[in-house]
Amino acid sequence: MKSAATPVNIAQRLSEMARARPDAPAMVFLAGGRTMSFRELDEDCGRVARGLASFGVRRGMRAAVLVKPGPDFFALAFALFRLGAVPVLIDPGLGREGLGRCLEEAAPEVFIAIPTAHAARLLFGWAKDSVKLTLMAGPSVSPGMTTLEELRRRDAEPLAPVETAPEDPAAVLFTSGSTGAPKGVVYSHGNFSAQVDLLRARFGIEPGEVDLATFPLFALFDPALGMTAVIPEMDFTQPGSVLSANILGPIRRYGVTNLFGSPALLDRVSRGAAGVRLPSLKRVLSAGAPVSPKILKRFSSLLTGDAQIHTPYGATEALPVCSISSREVLGETAADAAKGRGTCVGRPLDGVELSVISITDAAVPEWSEALRAAAGAVGEFVVRGPQVTLSYHGRPDADAAAKIRFPDGSIGHRMGDLGRLDASGRAWFCGRKSQRVETVKGPLFTDCVEGIFNAHPRVRRSALVGVGVPGAQRPVLIVELEEGNKPSKALSDELLELGARYPDSKCLETVLFHASLPVDVRHNAKIRREVLAGWAASRLP
Repeated sequence: MKSAATPVNIAQRLSEMARARPDAPAMVFLAGGRTMSFRELDEDCGRVARGLASFGVRRGMRAAVLVKPGPDFFALAFALFRLGAVPVLIDPGLGREGLGRCLEEAAPEVFIAIPTAHAARLLFGWAKDSVKLTLMAGPSVSPGMTTLEELRRRDAEPLAPVETAPEDPAAVLFTSGSTGAPKGVVYSHGNFSAQVDLLRARFGIEPGEVDLATFPLFALFDPALGMTAVIPEMDFTQPGSVLSANILGPIRRYGVTNLFGSPALLDRVSRGAAGVRLPSLKRVLSAGAPVSPKILKRFSSLLTGDAQIHTPYGATEALPVCSISSREVLGETAADAAKGRGTCVGRPLDGVELSVISITDAAVPEWSEALRAAAGAVGEFVVRGPQVTLSYHGRPDADAAAKIRFPDGSIGHRMGDLGRLDASGRAWFCGRKSQRVETVKGPLFTDCVEGIFNAHPRVRRSALVGVGVPGAQRPVLIVELEEGNKPSKALSDELLELGARYPDSKCLETVLFHASLPVDVRHNAKIRREVLAGWAASRLP
């Protein structure tokens, strides 16, 4: 049954900005040297939506979009929103097998892609049982295949956004799969709208600002927020390898006020920016993994005035949940992180409820107050709010593992993250539940232990893994050193001595050094500890 709530379509936000700020630049694509005003972007999306409708795309149809971040990607995303169709967005960095699995699970009826992706679909049989319509974004290499440009040229009035209810599906966004198989998260139009409102309210974002969009999915919010999105020249699947000049140059050239970047990107850029100042920046947002105090301190040196780095906490299924500023981290919480207390991710945003339940790997179908962990104890975060998604696509097993129904009918999402709430209501992230190390003396939490060693000046980052059977796992610390440092027994002994000072790390007996810790494909920042556990096991006696 449809809700009686006011209709909402996230594409309507773009149309509203086109009326309010028609000639202001909406998007600047540095790779192609093209700038589009809000009116031009809105009209293009309307033409594409009308063309897609004439092509047979209908409300509710899932459409896989494998298109590079550029004018076509944003036009297609908003055009599909207008139609009430459901874009399916998957990280290309997942590779051939990962993309194939996600497409089979999403079962899209429409496949819109660049030529190489079409060729791969035919070669590997991606979603062969579900795809009914195929559209080429770019020059057609297959006789008879319709192209996006052909749809644009069809003589028809732009299509206005259809009325969609808050609970109507808007998109399927796949998780990065950094701690398991990628899952398709079903976003509703209400989820997207709530995210826009939360971001605007929490960070004081105003129409007329300029965002350097280093993460394409976040850039979808920019038109709705009234920000000009500057799309840099970079490989969006490798933010940790970006050229510093391709970030610093556009910030200064376009007077960028907002930067959203993964911790790996901030690390890379700040390492090559000694003496640089970025006075136009009002704020920097970084998410995807905990941001180390070292990175916050180094990048903060580029900022001026009241500008700060904010590290919003959340997940694909629920974002944002909490946030904390670099000033609070560097001035207060970093000291506790270095003592093994975890990473402070701040207080929940207005309208967001964050609870901590006792650690269990079992499904929890219904909420009970008895689930709550003791005050100050480490447990699993559960979040409720308008931005929290209600389900995964075609994954009832994942729904059962991650969703809790509350007495009022609302759905809470189990974050799969362990942490605690302090006396002032701040949340402290202690690590992924699936990555806790279960020793004979009890559990160890990755972020708590790693924070102790990450504060060491010669350590770039570290990873705690468990080798053996849960309940009797051997804790092993794997360390990636800062550039210019070499592994040695003396350094290993020094780190073990450091760990012996704190309850959470004094049981460590083994330190291994690794040249470059493996990370996730989306943000290049989440450490793949499952991979490292196998690596460590092969090197232990």
